[in-house]
Amino acid sequence: MRKTPNAELPRLSVDAFKEAAKTPLIVVLDNVRSALNVGSIFRTCDAFLIEKIYLCGITAKPPNKDIHKTALGATDSVQWQYISSTTEAVQLLKKEGYHIFAIEQADESIDLQAFTPKKGQKYAIIFGHEVRGVATDVMTLVDGCIEIPQYGTKHSLNIAVSAGVVLWDLFLKTKLI
Repeated sequence: MRKTPNAELPRLSVDAFKEAAKTPLIVVLDNVRSALNVGSIFRTCDAFLIEKIYLCGITAKPPNKDIHKTALGATDSVQWQYISSTTEAVQLLKKEGYHIFAIEQADESIDLQAFTPKKGQKYAIIFGHEVRGVATDVMTLVDGCIEIPQYGTKHSLNIAVSAGVVLWDLFLKTKLI
């Protein structure tokens, strides 16, 4: 087996990425405190052709050296917007016809593997603060909650890891419908 050199990987240019058909999904970051996590999420959004990222509250925004360190240029390809209030971002997305789901542990959450996106429906998913999760006032506005099932002792994943798991799953599911 031969490892594929970087030069042989089928990479899009930034311009081609911007023109490519996107996964019909918006990512909302609710007060994510680590710029390194934000950069990692940008990179994951680039990998799965995510439509846009909303950076809200204390979430760091480009240009930022720590975002740059982990995003590896994805801030140039992935469309993003800063909105100071996550509730304002959610209300805006609802007006634009998005169904909003928090990625959170909640009493009425849907396990990720059981969530099936509907064809033609627009979705936005919210990832919350690394310690406090999605804010309570934001939770009152969502259409539902998706939870990553976990079976160990911690019942918590790093937000960048959670984003990778959820975005990969939703990318696959939206490609299949």
